[in-house]
Amino acid sequence: MNLPPKVTSRAFERLAEIGAADDGKALRVAVEGGGCSGFQYEIALDEPKDDDLILEGSGQKVVVDAISLPFLANAVIDFSEELIGARFVIENPNATSACGCGTSFSM
Repeated sequence: MNLPPKVTSRAFERLAEIGAADDGKALRVAVEGGGCSGFQYEIALDEPKDDDLILEGSGQKVVVDAISLPFLANAVIDFSEELIGARFVIENPNATSACGCGTSFSM
């Protein structure tokens, strides 16, 4: 059984810090073909669409389109802050390999 992705409280908190919901935006997480490993993540602030899966927390939203959803089953969407930078990250149990930057993967 495929479960939808989970979003950490840290990711929702970061969305609140940047005021995404105040502007009517949500964090869109999508999977597209390409990248050095075959698939790549597209992460952007966007307006929710009618057919999106909407994950809500702390007054914020993360949306995933129907085509990307199977690729993100059981994944965890998080926010990471390290010395080299801060970014939203995806821990995807469906990926069999990933590139060094973490934005592309293969299945």
